[in-house]
Amino acid sequence: MSQHEYTNGEVTIIWKPELCEHAGICTKLLPKVYHPKEKPWIKPENASSEEIKKQVSQCPSGALSFK
Repeated sequence: MSQHEYTNGEVTIIWKPELCEHAGICTKLLPKVYHPKEKPWIKPENASSEEIKKQVSQCPSGALSFK
C-alpha cells in the first residue's frame, strides 16, 4: 500500500490514498491544511501540531495518521 508523508517539522501526516473514502472531514476541519486541487495537497505547515493531531484522529477511514 502506498503512502505519502507531509511534515511541519514536529508532526508528520501520513496519507494512504487506497484507504481514503473522501468523506471530506479533513478539508472541513482544517481547510488551511488540505487543498485537494493542489500539489502537494497537504500543507501541514499551515496548522499547529495539536490541530493536526486532533483532525487526523477524526479521519473515518484511517487513511490519515501521524507520527
